[in-house]
Amino acid sequence: MSARAKTESRLLYTGVDWDFPLIQRIYEALEEVGRGEMKLDPMPNQIEVITSEQMLDAYASTGMPLFYNHWSFGKHFARNEAMYRKGFQGLAYEIVINSNPCIVYIMEENTVTMQTLVMAHAGFGHNHFFRHNQVFKLWTDADGILDYLAFAKSYIAQCEERYGQAEVERLLDAAHALQSHGVHRSPRKRAPNLRTEEKRERERREHGEKLFNDLWRTVPGGGRRKGQKRTDEERRRALLGLPEENILYFLEKTAPRLLPWQREVLRIVRNIAQYFYPQRQTQVMNEGCATFTHHRIMTRLHEQGRIDDGAYMEFLHSHTNVITQPSFDDPRYSGINPYAIGFAMMQDIERVTLDPTEEDRFWFPDIAGNRDPYETLKDVWANFRDESFLSQYLSPNIMRRFGLFVINDNEAEEYMKVGAIHDERGYRNLRRAIARQYDISRRDPDIHIVDVDLIGERRLELQHRVHDGVQMHDADLDDVLQRLADLWGYEVVLKVVDAETEEVVETHEAEPNMPFGGST
Repeated sequence: MSARAKTESRLLYTGVDWDFPLIQRIYEALEEVGRGEMKLDPMPNQIEVITSEQMLDAYASTGMPLFYNHWSFGKHFARNEAMYRKGFQGLAYEIVINSNPCIVYIMEENTVTMQTLVMAHAGFGHNHFFRHNQVFKLWTDADGILDYLAFAKSYIAQCEERYGQAEVERLLDAAHALQSHGVHRSPRKRAPNLRTEEKRERERREHGEKLFNDLWRTVPGGGRRKGQKRTDEERRRALLGLPEENILYFLEKTAPRLLPWQREVLRIVRNIAQYFYPQRQTQVMNEGCATFTHHRIMTRLHEQGRIDDGAYMEFLHSHTNVITQPSFDDPRYSGINPYAIGFAMMQDIERVTLDPTEEDRFWFPDIAGNRDPYETLKDVWANFRDESFLSQYLSPNIMRRFGLFVINDNEAEEYMKVGAIHDERGYRNLRRAIARQYDISRRDPDIHIVDVDLIGERRLELQHRVHDGVQMHDADLDDVLQRLADLWGYEVVLKVVDAETEEVVETHEAEPNMPFGGST
């Protein structure tokens, strides 16, 4: 047999077309590299082929295969479809669901090379990251999410039949407006076991909201001695768990007017918001892991003669587009590309473990030259999120390659000042500055429920602590505050406090316009 014939016999495919037996052979080849050589440990994969219209539908419902109905999803679908049909935007090659089994959607329009790339990227890169990263392990329940979504879809459909579509959608509008403040950010509360949620919903309906009943039975009455006032306040705040950052959780448990079905809808929205919370904390790492994984697997398949030069060039064209980082003066610039910085840092960690410079040995003494890149990367993928990852592993080499520097933009000054350049102190300041940009606690408004007037008008008081003078947009704030007042059923007050001086900068108030639930 000639050398050319031997080479062709090893090829997984030729051309661009594919069928399901070929997808199976390709997946087995991916496993040989992903599991065999890289020692990745993903969950079982469920590969599903979908059309472009189904991909648009998945876009509209945040990528979930089962989701309750809401008008906003239809709006997003119509917008994305119009943009796609007119050629103003493309579609993702895949969507991957953090579930067990891990669901990987691939588009039927993809070429066979793109299907190979997608399965490597999502089925092995994202999948391994979902399964082993501590943030996902702490806050998500991959085993139960699909059952929970099916329950949520069915429950909200039943509510629409019983109470009317308009009322349910109004409730969902209010809940969606607050869903970024419907998550627990500290590990004091673990992710719920979502498989048991349907059973627990029935149990909650049977015995009522125990905490709600206890709370409003213990409203302080008259005749208490003056010396007991402090004790009453402390007891009330302890019972309420104040201050509380998870606004939807607080409303679900203690809003005096809400009906049981309305509390359950709030619970559904916040459970799903909690499910997505780790993805907001790990975008650079997650995409970096998946991009590094697909690049390594596709490169190894080419080296082994399993894909030909044409297929490899097609892969490189797509890969290069994904990791492109436009410069600051490029019309396409929209900040740091998470694929670009993530992939570059994963490659840099591999280089440091295999061929470190003296600079690398100074900055990364624990991993420099350890000759074990895959185990080092797997340890990083498991134990960090974006903020800590960047503050620990963003190297001077990457800062120079990306041309990064710090600008101090003070509106009180006539000129902007360069705050950090490429020297030892500058590298450290630059690394801290970039890591702060990925700190969720700095990106989301710092808002807590701090008090409730149980004795008088049942006023709910919140506090927004402002850092670096960054306040919320007034129009958005007033709209969200109105929805919060409708959910609470009584007056809501938000005090804007300067985090440095502790001074109240502004006060916003809202009275319920169309309160949810019944009377108390």
